[in-house]
Amino acid sequence: MAGRPRTFDRDVALEQAMHAFWEQGYAATTVSHLTQRIGIAAPSLYAAFGDKQALFDEVTELYVGRLEQRLNQDLAAPTARAAVEAVLRTAADAFTAVGTPPGCLVMGEPLLASRRAATREAIARRLHRAVEAGELTSHEEADELGAYLDTVLAGLEARARDGADTPELQTAVTRALRAWPSSTPASA
Repeated sequence: MAGRPRTFDRDVALEQAMHAFWEQGYAATTVSHLTQRIGIAAPSLYAAFGDKQALFDEVTELYVGRLEQRLNQDLAAPTARAAVEAVLRTAADAFTAVGTPPGCLVMGEPLLASRRAATREAIARRLHRAVEAGELTSHEEADELGAYLDTVLAGLEARARDGADTPELQTAVTRALRAWPSSTPASA
């Protein structure tokens, strides 16, 4: 005997679960909260997604897939300076986007430290390529810029969670970009 067919849209349910975890964090989001948010009973949630951890893992993969796509597009800019600006401006817009919770699921969730590290590593690789291209003077400078960028991103995320709007974050990005090194290495 076959079970009853699902009476909910799985993609919509994943979005709703994503927002719940994003707003409250993994630890504070209960199965009861998830079922209420999605509008399904606990047995349906378990049948469709498994347990809370499995649902969080699926939500994380969905969110991170979107994040990585945007990050890769931004880091593909023709210069490191343009790539860094794109990363910061995209983050400022995403952290304050209408229809989503403020901030960033990955940056706001302690369980996702490895995902944050992967983003830092992708940015570091781009900055180190800039050294090889003659855009930055040294790998030390690239490392310093990477740490600075990570700090700026964390600050933008925190300000968004505290209620900052897009124009405020974009102004902060403009100010932060003034820290870009003004000199380039001498020709060889």
